[in-house]
Amino acid sequence: MCCCCCCPPAISALFYLWVRSGFSKGSVAGALTFFPPDPPHYKFQRVDKDGKILPDDANDDGVAEEDVGNVDDNGDADDDSDLGTFEIDTKSSHPTTQNDNDSNSNGLARKKKERQQEQQRAAAAASQDPIVAMTQRSKKLRARAKHRATIDTSDSQNGVTYNFIPDESIVGKLPSFHGTIHPIKIGPQKKTGTYIAALLYKLPPSECNTNTKTILYSHGNATDIGAMASLQCVIAKNVKCHVLVYDYSGYGESGGIPMEKNTYRDVKMVYEWVVANVTHHERNVILYGQSVGSGPSCYLASRREHVGGLILHSPFTSGMRVLTPSRALACLDIFPNIDRIAKVQCPVFIIHGKKDQEVAFEHGLALQAAVPEEYKTDPWWVSNKGHNDVVDGNNIVEYIQRLNRFVRHLDAA
Repeated sequence: MCCCCCCPPAISALFYLWVRSGFSKGSVAGALTFFPPDPPHYKFQRVDKDGKILPDDANDDGVAEEDVGNVDDNGDADDDSDLGTFEIDTKSSHPTTQNDNDSNSNGLARKKKERQQEQQRAAAAASQDPIVAMTQRSKKLRARAKHRATIDTSDSQNGVTYNFIPDESIVGKLPSFHGTIHPIKIGPQKKTGTYIAALLYKLPPSECNTNTKTILYSHGNATDIGAMASLQCVIAKNVKCHVLVYDYSGYGESGGIPMEKNTYRDVKMVYEWVVANVTHHERNVILYGQSVGSGPSCYLASRREHVGGLILHSPFTSGMRVLTPSRALACLDIFPNIDRIAKVQCPVFIIHGKKDQEVAFEHGLALQAAVPEEYKTDPWWVSNKGHNDVVDGNNIVEYIQRLNRFVRHLDAA
C-alpha cells in the first residue's frame, strides 16, 4: 500500500477499495458508477394480510459490517451460469390510494430531513479523506443490504403487501392514469436472496388484447421508481401498454448492493416475472434502458432471442468510454453495450440528445451503427436537448408519437 504516499488521494482510495474487495473489478466500478438517491423519492408502506399498516422499519444502517453475508457476490460480470430460471412469489402487490399518500407524506418528509442531516455529518468527515469516504459508503451499503434482506424475507413469508407513497415533491404532480399502479417486491434472487422493488402500471382489461405490450423500464443512475412515476403514467396511458419500472439492487426499496453484475440479475429476474405474470409471451416485452439502464437492457436483449424490442434512451457504448476513449482502463470497464448490441435479435430504437454533455452524442451514433441491419429502426436525434431533458416540454408529444410508431412497427413485424 506504499503507493498511497505518492498517488493522488482519489487514486489511492480506488486502489484501497480494489485491494480490500479482493481485487474485485465490480466493487471499484460500482463505486464510480452507482449513486442511489438518498433518501429515496418514495416509500413502500407495509400492509399485513388483515390490511393493517405495519410500522416503518427503515433502519437500514443498524447492522454491523461483520454481520453482512453474501449480499455482494463479486463473480465475473459476464458469467451468468448462476442466473437460472426459478419461481417467484407474485402475491406482494397492493394498489396505492390518495389517503395513504396524504397520511404518510409528513412522516416521509421527517425521515428525509433526518437522513439529510446524517448525510451532512458523514460528508464533513469523509471530505477529509477519500479512503474514509469510500469505506463509509461501502460499509453503509452492506449494512443496508443485510437489513433489507431480513425484512423482505420476513414480509414475503408473512404475506405482506405494499402501498406506494411518493415523496411530497411528487404528490400532486402525477398525471391521471385510469389503470392501476401495483407496488411489488420481486424475489428472492437465487444467489443473493435480494428482493427488487417495482411499480407495475397496468392498463384496465378493457384496453388490453393478446398483443398488448409491456415496457420493462431500466431507469438512469441518480433516480428511482418514485422520481420516474410521472413519466411512467404518461407512457402507459398514451402508448396503451403496461409499464414495469424497477429499482436496481441498492436503490430505493430494493435490497442488495449496487453493482454491475447485480443489475444483470435484477433485470433477468424482473423480466421472468413479467413474462410469467403479465405478458405470458416474450415477444410482448419491450426492454427500455435509459442512460445506465442501457447496460442491463443491452445485456438481456443480447441473451434473449425472443424479446419483442429494445429502446435505448441516452445510452453509452460502455461505462469507461464515457470517461475516456482510451482503452488503458479497459480492465475496469463495465456495461460493454457496443459489443452486445451487435448480438440482439429484435428491433432497436435509439434516442439521444445532440447536446448531451454527460454521455456524448457520438455514443448514440456508434450504437446505431452497430445494430444488425435487419433490426435497425429510425433513431431520434434530439437537436435541442441534452442527457436528462429529452422528453421535457413540448418534446413529450413527439416522444409519445415515436414510441407509438415503434410499437406499431413491432406489431407489423
